[in-house]
Amino acid sequence: MTHDFDVVIVGCGPVGAFAANLFGRAGLRTLVIDRDAAPYSLPRAIHIDHEMVRLLADIGLWDPIKDRMQPADGHIHIGADGGVIRYMSAVGQPRRFGHANDYFFFQPELEAVLRDGLSRFPNVETRLGQEVTEVTQDATGVLVRCADGQTFTAAWVIGCDGARSIVRKAAGIKLDDLQFDEPWLVVDADVDGEITFPDFAGVPTGANLQRLSVMLCDPRRPATIVPGRGAHRRWEFMLLPGEVDVAMQDMAIVKALIAPWVQGVDHRIIRAATYRFHGLVAESWRRDRLFLAGDAAHQTPPFFGQGLCHGLRDAANLAWKLVLVHAGHATATLLDTYQTERDAQVRHVIGRAVDVGRSICILDPAAAAARDTRVRSEAGMHTAAELIVPIVSGIVGRGGGERFINPRVAGGLLDDVTGRGWVLLSRALVDLSANAKDVLTTLGVTCVTIDDLNDIDGHLTAWFDEKGVDTAMIRPDFYVALAVTSLDASGAIETLRHDMELFTSDSR
Repeated sequence: MTHDFDVVIVGCGPVGAFAANLFGRAGLRTLVIDRDAAPYSLPRAIHIDHEMVRLLADIGLWDPIKDRMQPADGHIHIGADGGVIRYMSAVGQPRRFGHANDYFFFQPELEAVLRDGLSRFPNVETRLGQEVTEVTQDATGVLVRCADGQTFTAAWVIGCDGARSIVRKAAGIKLDDLQFDEPWLVVDADVDGEITFPDFAGVPTGANLQRLSVMLCDPRRPATIVPGRGAHRRWEFMLLPGEVDVAMQDMAIVKALIAPWVQGVDHRIIRAATYRFHGLVAESWRRDRLFLAGDAAHQTPPFFGQGLCHGLRDAANLAWKLVLVHAGHATATLLDTYQTERDAQVRHVIGRAVDVGRSICILDPAAAAARDTRVRSEAGMHTAAELIVPIVSGIVGRGGGERFINPRVAGGLLDDVTGRGWVLLSRALVDLSANAKDVLTTLGVTCVTIDDLNDIDGHLTAWFDEKGVDTAMIRPDFYVALAVTSLDASGAIETLRHDMELFTSDSR
């Protein structure tokens, strides 16, 4: 059956626009529909990590936005007694992934860059200011109907349409409640200068509170102070028992809450809104030809700043699989691995965020003091990455689902030199079997050796030594597809073809 489009993406927020850039680059006929004609003008998501920078660079959109990204120094938790209970920072550590660990940004600017990027692709069409009202599917395709009566058909539809997703509702997919629901007030302001911090005990030498995300685990009122880009600052205040959402947005209350932090500094409040911090995950991420990504598939408390990161990982994971299926190189069974891989990681990270949230939200002074003692006794937690352990389950490939490093090599970062996509990296090249070569040709794999790359800081060699392997294959989403203890990876590559149900010239 001929469809109007290969893919229709409902929602042109950062996740939907990022996915559309991936499909645009791959040549799929793509339609993006969003009910809003322009990006939401106020800040929402505010943090990404180095993995997201890598994904933005992958679609050629890191350079247009990097000057508007503010590198951060990490995170610090202050206990009930006003002293540091946890400090997580990658400052001064080797950048094996090529970029700073954390960045803060202004969402409307990122959305504008992602939307502008779509103009590069004649195969991508946008319908902005148009609301989707109905999504129906059958064995041959999906019909999308808009409020103005227009209809479009597609082979697949991806719902990137947020927490109230119409695609999720059309698919009849329920959300699994992870039992975290807390009301918080979020305040954004432009602050013309540094904010005022109390003299917290135990702040590490050299730690700059102006560049750290500061979590106040204060039973009198838990709160977070987050540095944005430029003059932007964000405060998040937990609502206490008896406080009403709407009343707490009163400007007099908002000003009183941030007053201790902006003493003698000109500032302008640009938003004050109450939110319910949830932990929710869709029971199914796919229903035949319908897929969910981003907030349509999961919602997380913001304590790790991973909400948008989850969504961009979703799109990166799904896109390369859908492209292979569209090209006829794999069966639609490959698409089942989307949920298998992403759900495991998302549930793990949201679970950790919920645990930390529950710990932060303790209002009983005695319980808060006990928490502080326990957290201070914990060792080895120096970066947020050590807390969230962002991995996929490794279903597609035998590499354990690890995210591969992106170190400096001659000519730039590893990704810049390899050209991204599928990469076979080894200590030395060997002659692979004919079947293995056929797999590499089908996937468009770039083959390189460590010696070819001039491993400037030794990170590549260290990674191979640490894992005890001689060959690794990297997927287009930068996760390890296979890692073997032999230079001849022919058997592992042929197993990968079987796992992916990949069609190559010798298997048709």
